[in-house]
Amino acid sequence: MKITVCIGSSCHIKGSRQVVEQLQYLIKKNNLGDKVELAGTFCMGKCQQGVCVTVDNEFCSVTPDTVDEFFANKVLEKV
Repeated sequence: MKITVCIGSSCHIKGSRQVVEQLQYLIKKNNLGDKVELAGTFCMGKCQQGVCVTVDNEFCSVTPDTVDEFFANKVLEKV
């Protein structure tokens, strides 16, 4: 599974750094380092939709406040 987080300027302002840090923590906490690849990218072209994240090319809008819910629903259920 590949999770890609936008680290472009608009998403950075909306908290992409916090999203990345929390995802790193959750991947480590759940021992998924061998199953989940976390990557960064620049603009995904959906700047109005918050921190842009894709999971295996499925687009999601994530905020620092919704990372745990996103991880539970989009990552843990699929690994």
